[in-house]
Amino acid sequence: MGDPALSLALSPLLQPLRFASRAGVARLNGLEALVAKVVEQARAYAGEASAPKLDRLAQSVRGFDSAGEADRQRSIAALVRELGALLPIPLDVSALARPVSEASGRLPGMAAQAPAAAPKAPADPLATPVIHLRGVGPALAAKLESRGLRTAGDLLLNFPRAYEDRRTPRTVEEAPLGERSVIAGQIVKAQEARGRRRRLEVLVRDAAGGTLVCIWFHYRQSFLQRFPLFAPVLVSGEVKEGYRGGGKVMHHPDVELLSASGEAAMPKEDDSFGRVVPVYTEVEGVPARTFRRIEKRAVDEYVRFVDDALPEAMRKRRRLLPLAEALREAHFPEKFAAELSRGVPGGEPRRRLAFEELFLVQLGLALRRRGVKVEPGIAFRAEARTLEGIVSALPWPLTSAQERAVGEIASDMRRPEPMNRLLQGDVGSGKTAVALCAARLAVADGYQAALMAPTEILAEQHARSLRSLLRGASIHVELVSGSLSQREREHAARLLRSGTAQIVVGTHALAEEATFFHKLGLVIIDEQHRFGVMTRASLMSKGHRPDVLVMTATPIPRTLALTLYGDLDVSVLDELPPGRTPIATRVFKDAAREKAYDVVRRELHAGRQAYVVLPLVEESEKLADLKAATRERDRLAMDVFAGVPIGLVHGRQGAAERNEEMERFRRGETRLLVATTVIEVGVDVPNATVMLIEHAERFGLSQLHQLRGRVGRGAARSYCLLITGASGAEWAPAARKRLRVMEETTDGFRIAEEDLELRGPGEFLGTRQSGLPDFAVAELARDQNILKEAREEAFALVQEDPELSKPENAAVKDQLLHRFRGRLSLARVG
Repeated sequence: MGDPALSLALSPLLQPLRFASRAGVARLNGLEALVAKVVEQARAYAGEASAPKLDRLAQSVRGFDSAGEADRQRSIAALVRELGALLPIPLDVSALARPVSEASGRLPGMAAQAPAAAPKAPADPLATPVIHLRGVGPALAAKLESRGLRTAGDLLLNFPRAYEDRRTPRTVEEAPLGERSVIAGQIVKAQEARGRRRRLEVLVRDAAGGTLVCIWFHYRQSFLQRFPLFAPVLVSGEVKEGYRGGGKVMHHPDVELLSASGEAAMPKEDDSFGRVVPVYTEVEGVPARTFRRIEKRAVDEYVRFVDDALPEAMRKRRRLLPLAEALREAHFPEKFAAELSRGVPGGEPRRRLAFEELFLVQLGLALRRRGVKVEPGIAFRAEARTLEGIVSALPWPLTSAQERAVGEIASDMRRPEPMNRLLQGDVGSGKTAVALCAARLAVADGYQAALMAPTEILAEQHARSLRSLLRGASIHVELVSGSLSQREREHAARLLRSGTAQIVVGTHALAEEATFFHKLGLVIIDEQHRFGVMTRASLMSKGHRPDVLVMTATPIPRTLALTLYGDLDVSVLDELPPGRTPIATRVFKDAAREKAYDVVRRELHAGRQAYVVLPLVEESEKLADLKAATRERDRLAMDVFAGVPIGLVHGRQGAAERNEEMERFRRGETRLLVATTVIEVGVDVPNATVMLIEHAERFGLSQLHQLRGRVGRGAARSYCLLITGASGAEWAPAARKRLRVMEETTDGFRIAEEDLELRGPGEFLGTRQSGLPDFAVAELARDQNILKEAREEAFALVQEDPELSKPENAAVKDQLLHRFRGRLSLARVG
């Protein structure tokens, strides 16, 4: 339905509508402004036929913020109907289009069949609210919904975190402390015990004479009646040491009474014993057994409604389970019980589910890549002699890696379809010089090149570097940023519109509506994961299908690169320019900080400069032990480096004040710079040879590596000194392992792999801006082989069936367009 680019531009409206479907329209605030903003941004992607629809969409919520609830519901219904004419609407959102009279009396979040006037969506049993499951009342439904488990489909995708083998009971003596065990025995005592806390104690004696005390602190009075004296019983839970070494105990175990023959005396509805049992992440206020019972009902009643999107030939080729079987086995394993009980991370059921998630992401990337390749763009001449002249004009020779990247970029620019390339290089590998070569190829053909950076400091650094590299050439480099005065902005705008500004460097201001280019042919985006989707798209819309070069100084592991940038061609700068001296890195505990200060004093005495990096500007209750930057600057000036001029840079300064501080440090007027992570990128001071980082254990490896790259910019030996927090909790094994990697290597790609494994992809990049899809099953650090197979299949499928029009691919096309629409759109580069 509709244009994918327009659908993507309008997709931010789905999130508040989903919120309204759960919490009601009364809690929606600021909807008018959001709709107006999204509609205006979407107009860039709308054809003539869609323009009136966008007008009606904007009109539908006029007066919403000040309206009463009934009028709000009518406005929301109109908004959903108009939005449904432009993009597919999820079932939970489409229910909002019902008339007010029908919607009244419905609990927030309860699905309902949409009337004929609502956007059409297939009846989906998987969208059944959890409150409709047998045994789930309003209170229990609210607890489940607080964890994001709102529908039967959510329960199917809520996988166990572990499995517990309850097939073979142990004796009390055999059960290790600190582990979960199943113990068979006989109830020999059940009583309420009084003390500091009221509790129920049940003594279970096994066949070997060992005794286990089962303890409950929260129970109803009638609970005591469940433990008849001398009844055979199975109990399961974590075995702990009793009070003051008094035997073994279990707190709040699972219990199953047995008949005299050893069979279960109560219904085995959730199969809690005699099998491999799933262990789910706890839901507050919901006992584990109750939650398993709910999951069992969801699986038994709803797994049959799951559509298997993967073509049968692909499933057979990759030896993948049918989806329904994979879901059933992932929750309550039978065929794969032995495999999962041994601790295999999910086994074959999980492989099948992870494959589908990764396959759909790769399929979206493959389709987008094909779209880029077939759309007409600019065929630059990029002649060999022009390129030779550009490279020879640089003040130093390119490395072989830079030459290779420049050749790949020039080849892309000659083709008639738009370039979509990622330039990935470690700190100091020379990405700016490569980007300049690309920009000069565009300028040689009469086009403009735009370089967008995430911060003003980095934009200024790029502008300074480009002007230095272009010294003697008649090419105008213009800087555009939010800190320019009105007069300066107007002057820059005239230069951009006239084409006088041939290379334009700036922040997100380049993508603003008021910025116009004369003839934009090349867009270069630095650290692109820091920009939102619409910012990137807005900049690219200012030219007619310009070539795109994305740069990142964050080394990205291959698995993550294939997921985030799988639709881009990739150039890697994997060597440093000659003359760069390796940086020596050392870790110091807080108690040994004087040794670190001695290194700084030695370098300052030799005429060098140094950074001291702090994690934040001012103290807060949450991080009260961290030093405020201003106070730390004063302490260093008075007590540690007396007589040394010390500057201060942090993110809460105004741009002009921050820039002046940076300039003073660059000119050598201040010798030591106290700074927050605002200097992570974009500062190039060759005379700075020491980077001292406070509370290093609070940073991710990749961020530490970025910070470390601010020194070692010249030929002198440089140092990175990592000081850890004083308390033992901060100096945990994970922190020690992370910082040890920093001491061992300066290879950014190895550091990135370690960081991905230690922290996971979400923290590694920050998923809100990174475009990383949400995965219920797949784990990129672990699933490299699955990702490789899924990518091969996805790209082969698009090559064979570019429009996914064959009948056997109808299900996967539907899955891609509807269920994964929001997730896949985030990974978009343009």
